[in-house]
Parts: sequence; C-alpha cells; structure tokens
Amino acid sequence: MPKAYVYTRFDGPETEALVDLDRPSPGPGQVLVAVRAAGVNPVDWKLRTGYRRPGESGEPVFPVVLGNEVSGVVLETGADVTGFTAGDEVFGNTATGGYAEYTLLPTDITAHKPAGLSFQDAATLPVAAATAYDGVHQLGLPAGATVLVTGAGGGVGSAAVQIARALGLRVVGVASEAKKDFVEALGAVHVPSGPDLAARVRAAAPDGVDGVYDLVGEEVLTEAATLLDDRTKLITAAAPPATVEELGGARVARARDAAVLDAVARLVIDGDLDPHVTGTYPLERAGEALREVEDGHARGKIVIEVAA
Repeated sequence: MPKAYVYTRFDGPETEALVDLDRPSPGPGQVLVAVRAAGVNPVDWKLRTGYRRPGESGEPVFPVVLGNEVSGVVLETGADVTGFTAGDEVFGNTATGGYAEYTLLPTDITAHKPAGLSFQDAATLPVAAATAYDGVHQLGLPAGATVLVTGAGGGVGSAAVQIARALGLRVVGVASEAKKDFVEALGAVHVPSGPDLAARVRAAAPDGVDGVYDLVGEEVLTEAATLLDDRTKLITAAAPPATVEELGGARVARARDAAVLDAVARLVIDGDLDPHVTGTYPLERAGEALREVEDGHARGKIVIEVAA
C-alpha cells in the first residue's frame, strides 16, 4: 500500500508515524498526483500541535497526513476538471497532505510546472514563496523604499527578501547571528535578532523603514511596529489577526490561486528567486526533515523527496 507520514493526534513528535494508507480518489475540482517532492514548513508541525489557521473550522479525521505543498505528476482528474490531464507535471497546495506517495490537489491552487523548474524547487513554492509574494505585494512599497523582514533566514523570509529585492526595495533582514552570511547573500542588510531589536534596526537603516513584513510574531512584531509611522505598512504571517490589528497592522492576505504560483515559478526561472533548498530527505526520514524545521535550525527550505 502507499506510504504516508502522519500524526495520529494533537501533540508532539511522538504522535508521528510512517503508515500505509489507501490511495485517495480525486473529487470534483481535484487531481490525483504522484508526489515527487514535498516542502516542509513550520505550519506543518504547528498543525500537529492543534494550531488552527485564521478562519479554519471543523475537526480533523486522524490520522492526518503532514505537509501542505508538493510537486508531482497528475495520475487522474476528478469531475469538472479542465486544464489538467494525466501526465501533467504540476505543483500546488494539498487537500490531503503532502508527505505521501499520493495526494490530492485542488485545481484552483495548482499550477503546471515549467520544464525549467525542478520538482524539488517547485515543491517549495506553494506555501513559502507564495506567502512571501503575497506579503511583499500587499505592502505595495515603491522601488527604493526600505522594508524590514523579520525571520529573514527561514523559508518564507528568504523568499520575501529576494522578491522584495527583485522589486527594487532595500531590505533589512532580521535573523540569528548564525544566519548572517545567508541573509547577506540574499541581498539584505543583516540585523541580529534578540532584545533591543529596534535600536539595531535604526542603526542599520538610519533613514527609517517604510514597511515591515513580520514572520516571527510576539515581542518581535511589537517592537518592529514601533519603527513605523504608518502602521498600515505592518503585516505579519506569524501572529493572530487580533494581535496585529491592535498594533494597527494586518495579517498577510493570501491570494491562494494558480496565478501566484505561476508568478513565483517565473521568478525562479528568471533567476530572481532561489528557493535555497538546503536539505533533502526521503519519505522514510520525514520525521528528521520536520525536526530540522521545528527546531529552528533550517536555513532556506527543507524538502522531502519521494521516489518516482
């Protein structure tokens, strides 16, 4: 039977297991995909702990397959599906989890993989790069403006730095001292994380910052907000809506459509965005891949590769 990496209840890593699951069947508006690669994201382990995305409701049916983004090959299409056929190489957001040999993708958040884009890189785009793209464009800063990106060394952060740079923005990136070289290689001015963050940002950007894209939340978000005169230019992907709204900002508004996936794929093809895949693991070692992200040690993106 097909393999999948799941969690069996809400809690810690001890709930995870590699199990046999029936191959899913596509419903209306879905395609069945043979997974070639799956991106690993912080939201994966957060969902395992019981975290709910803003606006999410309903109870999960255990076991739940981990993972939210994949690339692969279409095997079968559901009713009312147009634009996709068996054999198409695609990437997108999953309906039934991505750490698996097979998964279902809703066609409205699935895109065709360009020939020049590897399965590995494509698997990193639907969550991290798309979130970065949505947030940078939501800020709407003009070329030459300065944006502060917190969590700049992670998957979303590193993509946000590169997308902002491609739009002509100056970027100040907050990350640990261990990620200094990585953040600077992306084209950002590195500011080490830790207490008194605002003072270090002011020293690095004496003319001030025009926007903040927060990927950390909590006290980092609160301190970053003090750097802005216009709080409408404060967005976060790491804090609840109520928290950031109290500061005068907003959550990242996710487009969640194929047009954004096409756009970020084009950025990779054009050389403006490097997903920076820094680690790959086979499906049998999916737990190790998730630990690397959950422990906060990953730079760029971690990918689970599934054998063809």
